[in-house]
Amino acid sequence: TILCLHFAIRPLALPPLAHWLAITGPAVWMNAAFGQNGALTAALLLGGLLNLERRPILAGVLIGFMAIKPHLALLVPVCVLARRNWKAFLSAALTVVGLNLATGLVFGFDVWRNFFGVTAPLMSAILEAPFPQSYHGNAATAFIMGRWLGFDLAGAYALQAAFALAAIIACVVMWRPASTMPVAKRAVLTAVLAIVSTPYGYSYDMVPLGVAVAWLAVHDKGMNRLGLVPIWIAPLFIHALIIKGGVAIGVLFPATLAIWALWREWSGKMTALRSEP
Repeated sequence: TILCLHFAIRPLALPPLAHWLAITGPAVWMNAAFGQNGALTAALLLGGLLNLERRPILAGVLIGFMAIKPHLALLVPVCVLARRNWKAFLSAALTVVGLNLATGLVFGFDVWRNFFGVTAPLMSAILEAPFPQSYHGNAATAFIMGRWLGFDLAGAYALQAAFALAAIIACVVMWRPASTMPVAKRAVLTAVLAIVSTPYGYSYDMVPLGVAVAWLAVHDKGMNRLGLVPIWIAPLFIHALIIKGGVAIGVLFPATLAIWALWREWSGKMTALRSEP
């Protein structure tokens, strides 16, 4: 799956060292340690977004495969619709339908009944368990931060909804037809915001964070590289914040990176507009 990530981010044209840091960063280490699929979902997400304009049908197929972990793809339909890329939208929809049919044909259609009757309730129970649980040590969501702050379930969901809404608005602005932001920047920041938007995310899902840090360190010279370091290594130490200090602020690292990069992008454009005669 790391090899998939390697090929998926080649369109970013990162220098060799930055590329290596992107595909072997701390989030990738956590992904490997847990035997998780964070590198694969990052490859699908970034590969889809990076190909959205040049190869929309391929992009739709890659995006459609994100159905294996749909809570990490909540922002993708927003981006595709905001860009009015109907080829990619149709390709993704057909891919999802094909995957569902293939799943039923190979494993039996009872798997869907079992998913909604067994797996979905189990996932909800894991998500809504009282804070702290041992697995919260790797959580990186606004929902878990809300639980740490003492919010009840409704309050934690409301906080998560606020983070998700902010991410949706940012994606609509980035991907609207009038946007002049480079595709690479849109893709990496959207992948970071995907972490922010989901209530069910852990350190091993933060692989796009390392890719975004690598791209910004190379292409946005105004960003303080020392300031990017703690964000890059965050997936490796957020568990220590919770386990040893009881501080569940993992979501603030991707959120901070997205806000920082977007503020620089949009404030720079506003300054340029004001300076025009």
